[in-house]
Amino acid sequence: MPQMPHPLEETSPLPVRVPLVTQPMGVLASLRAARTNLLSIIPDIATRQPMVSGRTGKRWHMVMDPGALKRMLLEKLDNYPKSDVTKNMLRPAIGESLFIAEGAHWRWQRRATAPAFSHRNVSNLAPVMSDAAIRTVERIGAHTGHAVNLYDEMVATTFDVISEVTFSQDQGIDRSAVHDAIEQYIVEAGKVSLFDIFGLPDWIPRPGRMVSGQAMKATKSLADRAIEARAKRRSDGVPDLLDLLLAGEDPETGRRMNTAEMRDNLLTFIVAGHETTALALSWSLYLCAFDPAVQDEARQEARNVLGSRSRFDAEDLPKLGLIRRIVDEALRLYPPAALVSRTAREADELCGREIRPGDTVMVPIYALHRHHQLWVDPDAFRPERWARGKVDRYAYLPFGDGPRICIGASFALQEAVLILATLLSRFRFTAIKGRDPDPVMILTLRPEGGVWLECEPL
Repeated sequence: MPQMPHPLEETSPLPVRVPLVTQPMGVLASLRAARTNLLSIIPDIATRQPMVSGRTGKRWHMVMDPGALKRMLLEKLDNYPKSDVTKNMLRPAIGESLFIAEGAHWRWQRRATAPAFSHRNVSNLAPVMSDAAIRTVERIGAHTGHAVNLYDEMVATTFDVISEVTFSQDQGIDRSAVHDAIEQYIVEAGKVSLFDIFGLPDWIPRPGRMVSGQAMKATKSLADRAIEARAKRRSDGVPDLLDLLLAGEDPETGRRMNTAEMRDNLLTFIVAGHETTALALSWSLYLCAFDPAVQDEARQEARNVLGSRSRFDAEDLPKLGLIRRIVDEALRLYPPAALVSRTAREADELCGREIRPGDTVMVPIYALHRHHQLWVDPDAFRPERWARGKVDRYAYLPFGDGPRICIGASFALQEAVLILATLLSRFRFTAIKGRDPDPVMILTLRPEGGVWLECEPL
């Protein structure tokens, strides 16, 4: 349901946003725009209409209506698989893992991996997250008096977390090499290729991905060795993600993942498990610097909860309500997966409009989260909106929804809240005039140019 008006709406400055297109674009113009910033192909009218359709080489639709999205993501899930473009971009890195697989192959993998992300297992990993946050405090503190790129720091922090919960017992793993290979592939894979747009087969080389593909090949071999070595010995202490995946099996069939399936899913979790959380944290810190009053209130909350202790734990999460609302609002304004694409398998109808087999059906989450019929003052930073009551479930999709909702959503939210609380309790963050980040989506919605802030130790 739409939210009630807020007395301050439309009176305050707005945080950075993407200028959406106001004129129709042809195929080549769309391709050029998509390679620079994928969100620049979204028409501004998509923030005011339930559905927008057109033809750019092939028929396409953008869907922003919560009822239609529920139909796509829940009621008719199998009719709207991920688009071929998405699969072609990601398959060389993560194979037929959970993120790409469809139908029965996806379902058994989901059943086998779900226990690894239970509330208990995620809560057990809170100390790893808080320890990584404290190491980040030490790194930032070493730069006192200088502006710090918090985006780079958050990428380092969240990779520190995901590598620790994945390879906690494998000291021989070159974690920096894994990180570099993944970063290279993310940058190159996100560059929409004409080959992908026109559906040419995977075996035709994509020139922009050949160099990064070699690094990913080496990373896969490294992950295979780690999986096989871990399978031969018993884990000590709290099981990490690799232990939990190795123990996983489909409760319906008893099927377990082989090494290749395990590796592809492990790499999926590593990529998703640090990239999206790093982005949520980066945009949260930018927004805290954008609104110092909110930042001060959140800092007081964090300090009250922390007390005389040195780190936060999982039991603190329910007490960090404002910090969670800041993260939720950052994910609304800057969703990491800000545009997702599906291909209709069968004829259907959405918002009273015909959907034909083969049509591209996009969910521009960036436009959905800023839709004028769903949100009051949609471009404004207002974390208090999350304390006013529920919004329509399908109006807010930072992690998707339905059966294919992100399996690591609770992991990411716990990590983001614990790290943000730690940082706010130790520093005051101040924006630098003229150095606002630029929201640019290639594969994910990143702060182009970084998030540069002054960090004052407290």
